[in-house]
Amino acid sequence: MAYATTNPYTNEVIRTFPEATDQEVQAALTAGHKAYEAWRKTSFAERSKLLKSVGALLRRDADKLARLAALEMGKVLAEGKAEVILSAEICEYYADHAEELLKPEELKVSSPAIGRPTIVHEPQGIVLAIEPWNFPYYQVVRIAAPQISAGNAVILKHAGNLPQCAAACQALFEEAGAPKGLFQNLYLARHHTEVVLNDPRTCGVALTGSEGAGSVVAGIAGKALKKATMELGGSDAFIVLDDADLEKTVKWAVFGRHWNAGQVCVSAKRIIVVDSLYDRFLELYKKGIAELKAGDPLDPNTNFAPLSSQKAADDLRAQVEEAKKHGAKVETIPLPVPNQGAFFQPMIMTGLDEKNEARHWEFFGPVTQLYRAKDEDDAIRIANDSPYGLGGSVFTKDEARGARVAAKIRTGMVFINHPTGTKAELPFGGIARSGYGRELIGLGIKEFVNHKLINIVDIDAPF
Repeated sequence: MAYATTNPYTNEVIRTFPEATDQEVQAALTAGHKAYEAWRKTSFAERSKLLKSVGALLRRDADKLARLAALEMGKVLAEGKAEVILSAEICEYYADHAEELLKPEELKVSSPAIGRPTIVHEPQGIVLAIEPWNFPYYQVVRIAAPQISAGNAVILKHAGNLPQCAAACQALFEEAGAPKGLFQNLYLARHHTEVVLNDPRTCGVALTGSEGAGSVVAGIAGKALKKATMELGGSDAFIVLDDADLEKTVKWAVFGRHWNAGQVCVSAKRIIVVDSLYDRFLELYKKGIAELKAGDPLDPNTNFAPLSSQKAADDLRAQVEEAKKHGAKVETIPLPVPNQGAFFQPMIMTGLDEKNEARHWEFFGPVTQLYRAKDEDDAIRIANDSPYGLGGSVFTKDEARGARVAAKIRTGMVFINHPTGTKAELPFGGIARSGYGRELIGLGIKEFVNHKLINIVDIDAPF
């Protein structure tokens, strides 16, 4: 695959980068393993110092890194800066809490004769991080921070359109004082995934990406008997109940579907509105979308960006046309967009009944699937009619009711009165075709460590 910086606002190819050679991959594995063997013996205090430093550098360089993300994948400046700050918060969270999250766990046993067993958590080696373009820094840090705080090393294979963001991530860790090889960015060719995962010095892989990529990488990891976490597609349900605060709900719906130009795994892709509010919601929702400002991602006034590449825009357009062949009805929102770059006009799609297979597709861009539900139970039914299970949200003035509805939605995460999102303290992950494994907080930090049982037995010998 090619690694190149292509500005999605102009479609100009700015710079290209060669793929890593076989020799460079082997050198990186050697350096990573050497760094791991030393790092695994360091104290949590030393690991904390490194992550605190990375966090400080992220904050220092937030504006510069946001501009780089705008250049390489089109993210608007405000969203890019918010992503960098979130990445800093993740580093700081693990700097403060890794030791507590990985403290030994004494087991309760039925008899003193069994002994005094304890589970201890030990790092295992190099973690391969295969990350996507939609969040150039957050996707990297949410793997690197917990794994480095746990004592592992990380090799990053970032998306092909983010070579400079990927290099910036390594530069940050190096400036923060990371030992050579502890965090490495490599422009890996596709066949190198198998090389790295089959190497005994690698303990596992964390992938965020498409279902196709996840299936391939999970297969390689399974054959190599390596641990894996997969965060794949999503088609989050955004449920609007009959007692929702409509004005607030519409604002969150517009944001939840269109931030990052709709290119978010947990975007509010399927908006499900109960019948009594549907018409008024639709009126306000279309008005809110039309008021977005499309333009240069480097313009601070822009809040609707181009897609990450011209190919992404072309693929989404073809997918919409295919959905129409299945019976979908599409309304284009009259939001003025530039006549250049990878822009995609926002659309609302209806007619997604049980006969239309497109209701099961993920539209990775500003295409809203809109459903009219008869009542609460029907809304839940529609929400669960999906092969995905990443996130979801419920809007209601009654938080207890929202929690009851959330409990009935088959997905990995549900937010009440807020689109699905993430913070440094919250575990992230899904079920079904949205993947497996949990990243961030305690669940993430323990994904690639060995949970060793140590049992002290103090009983008399049998004779």
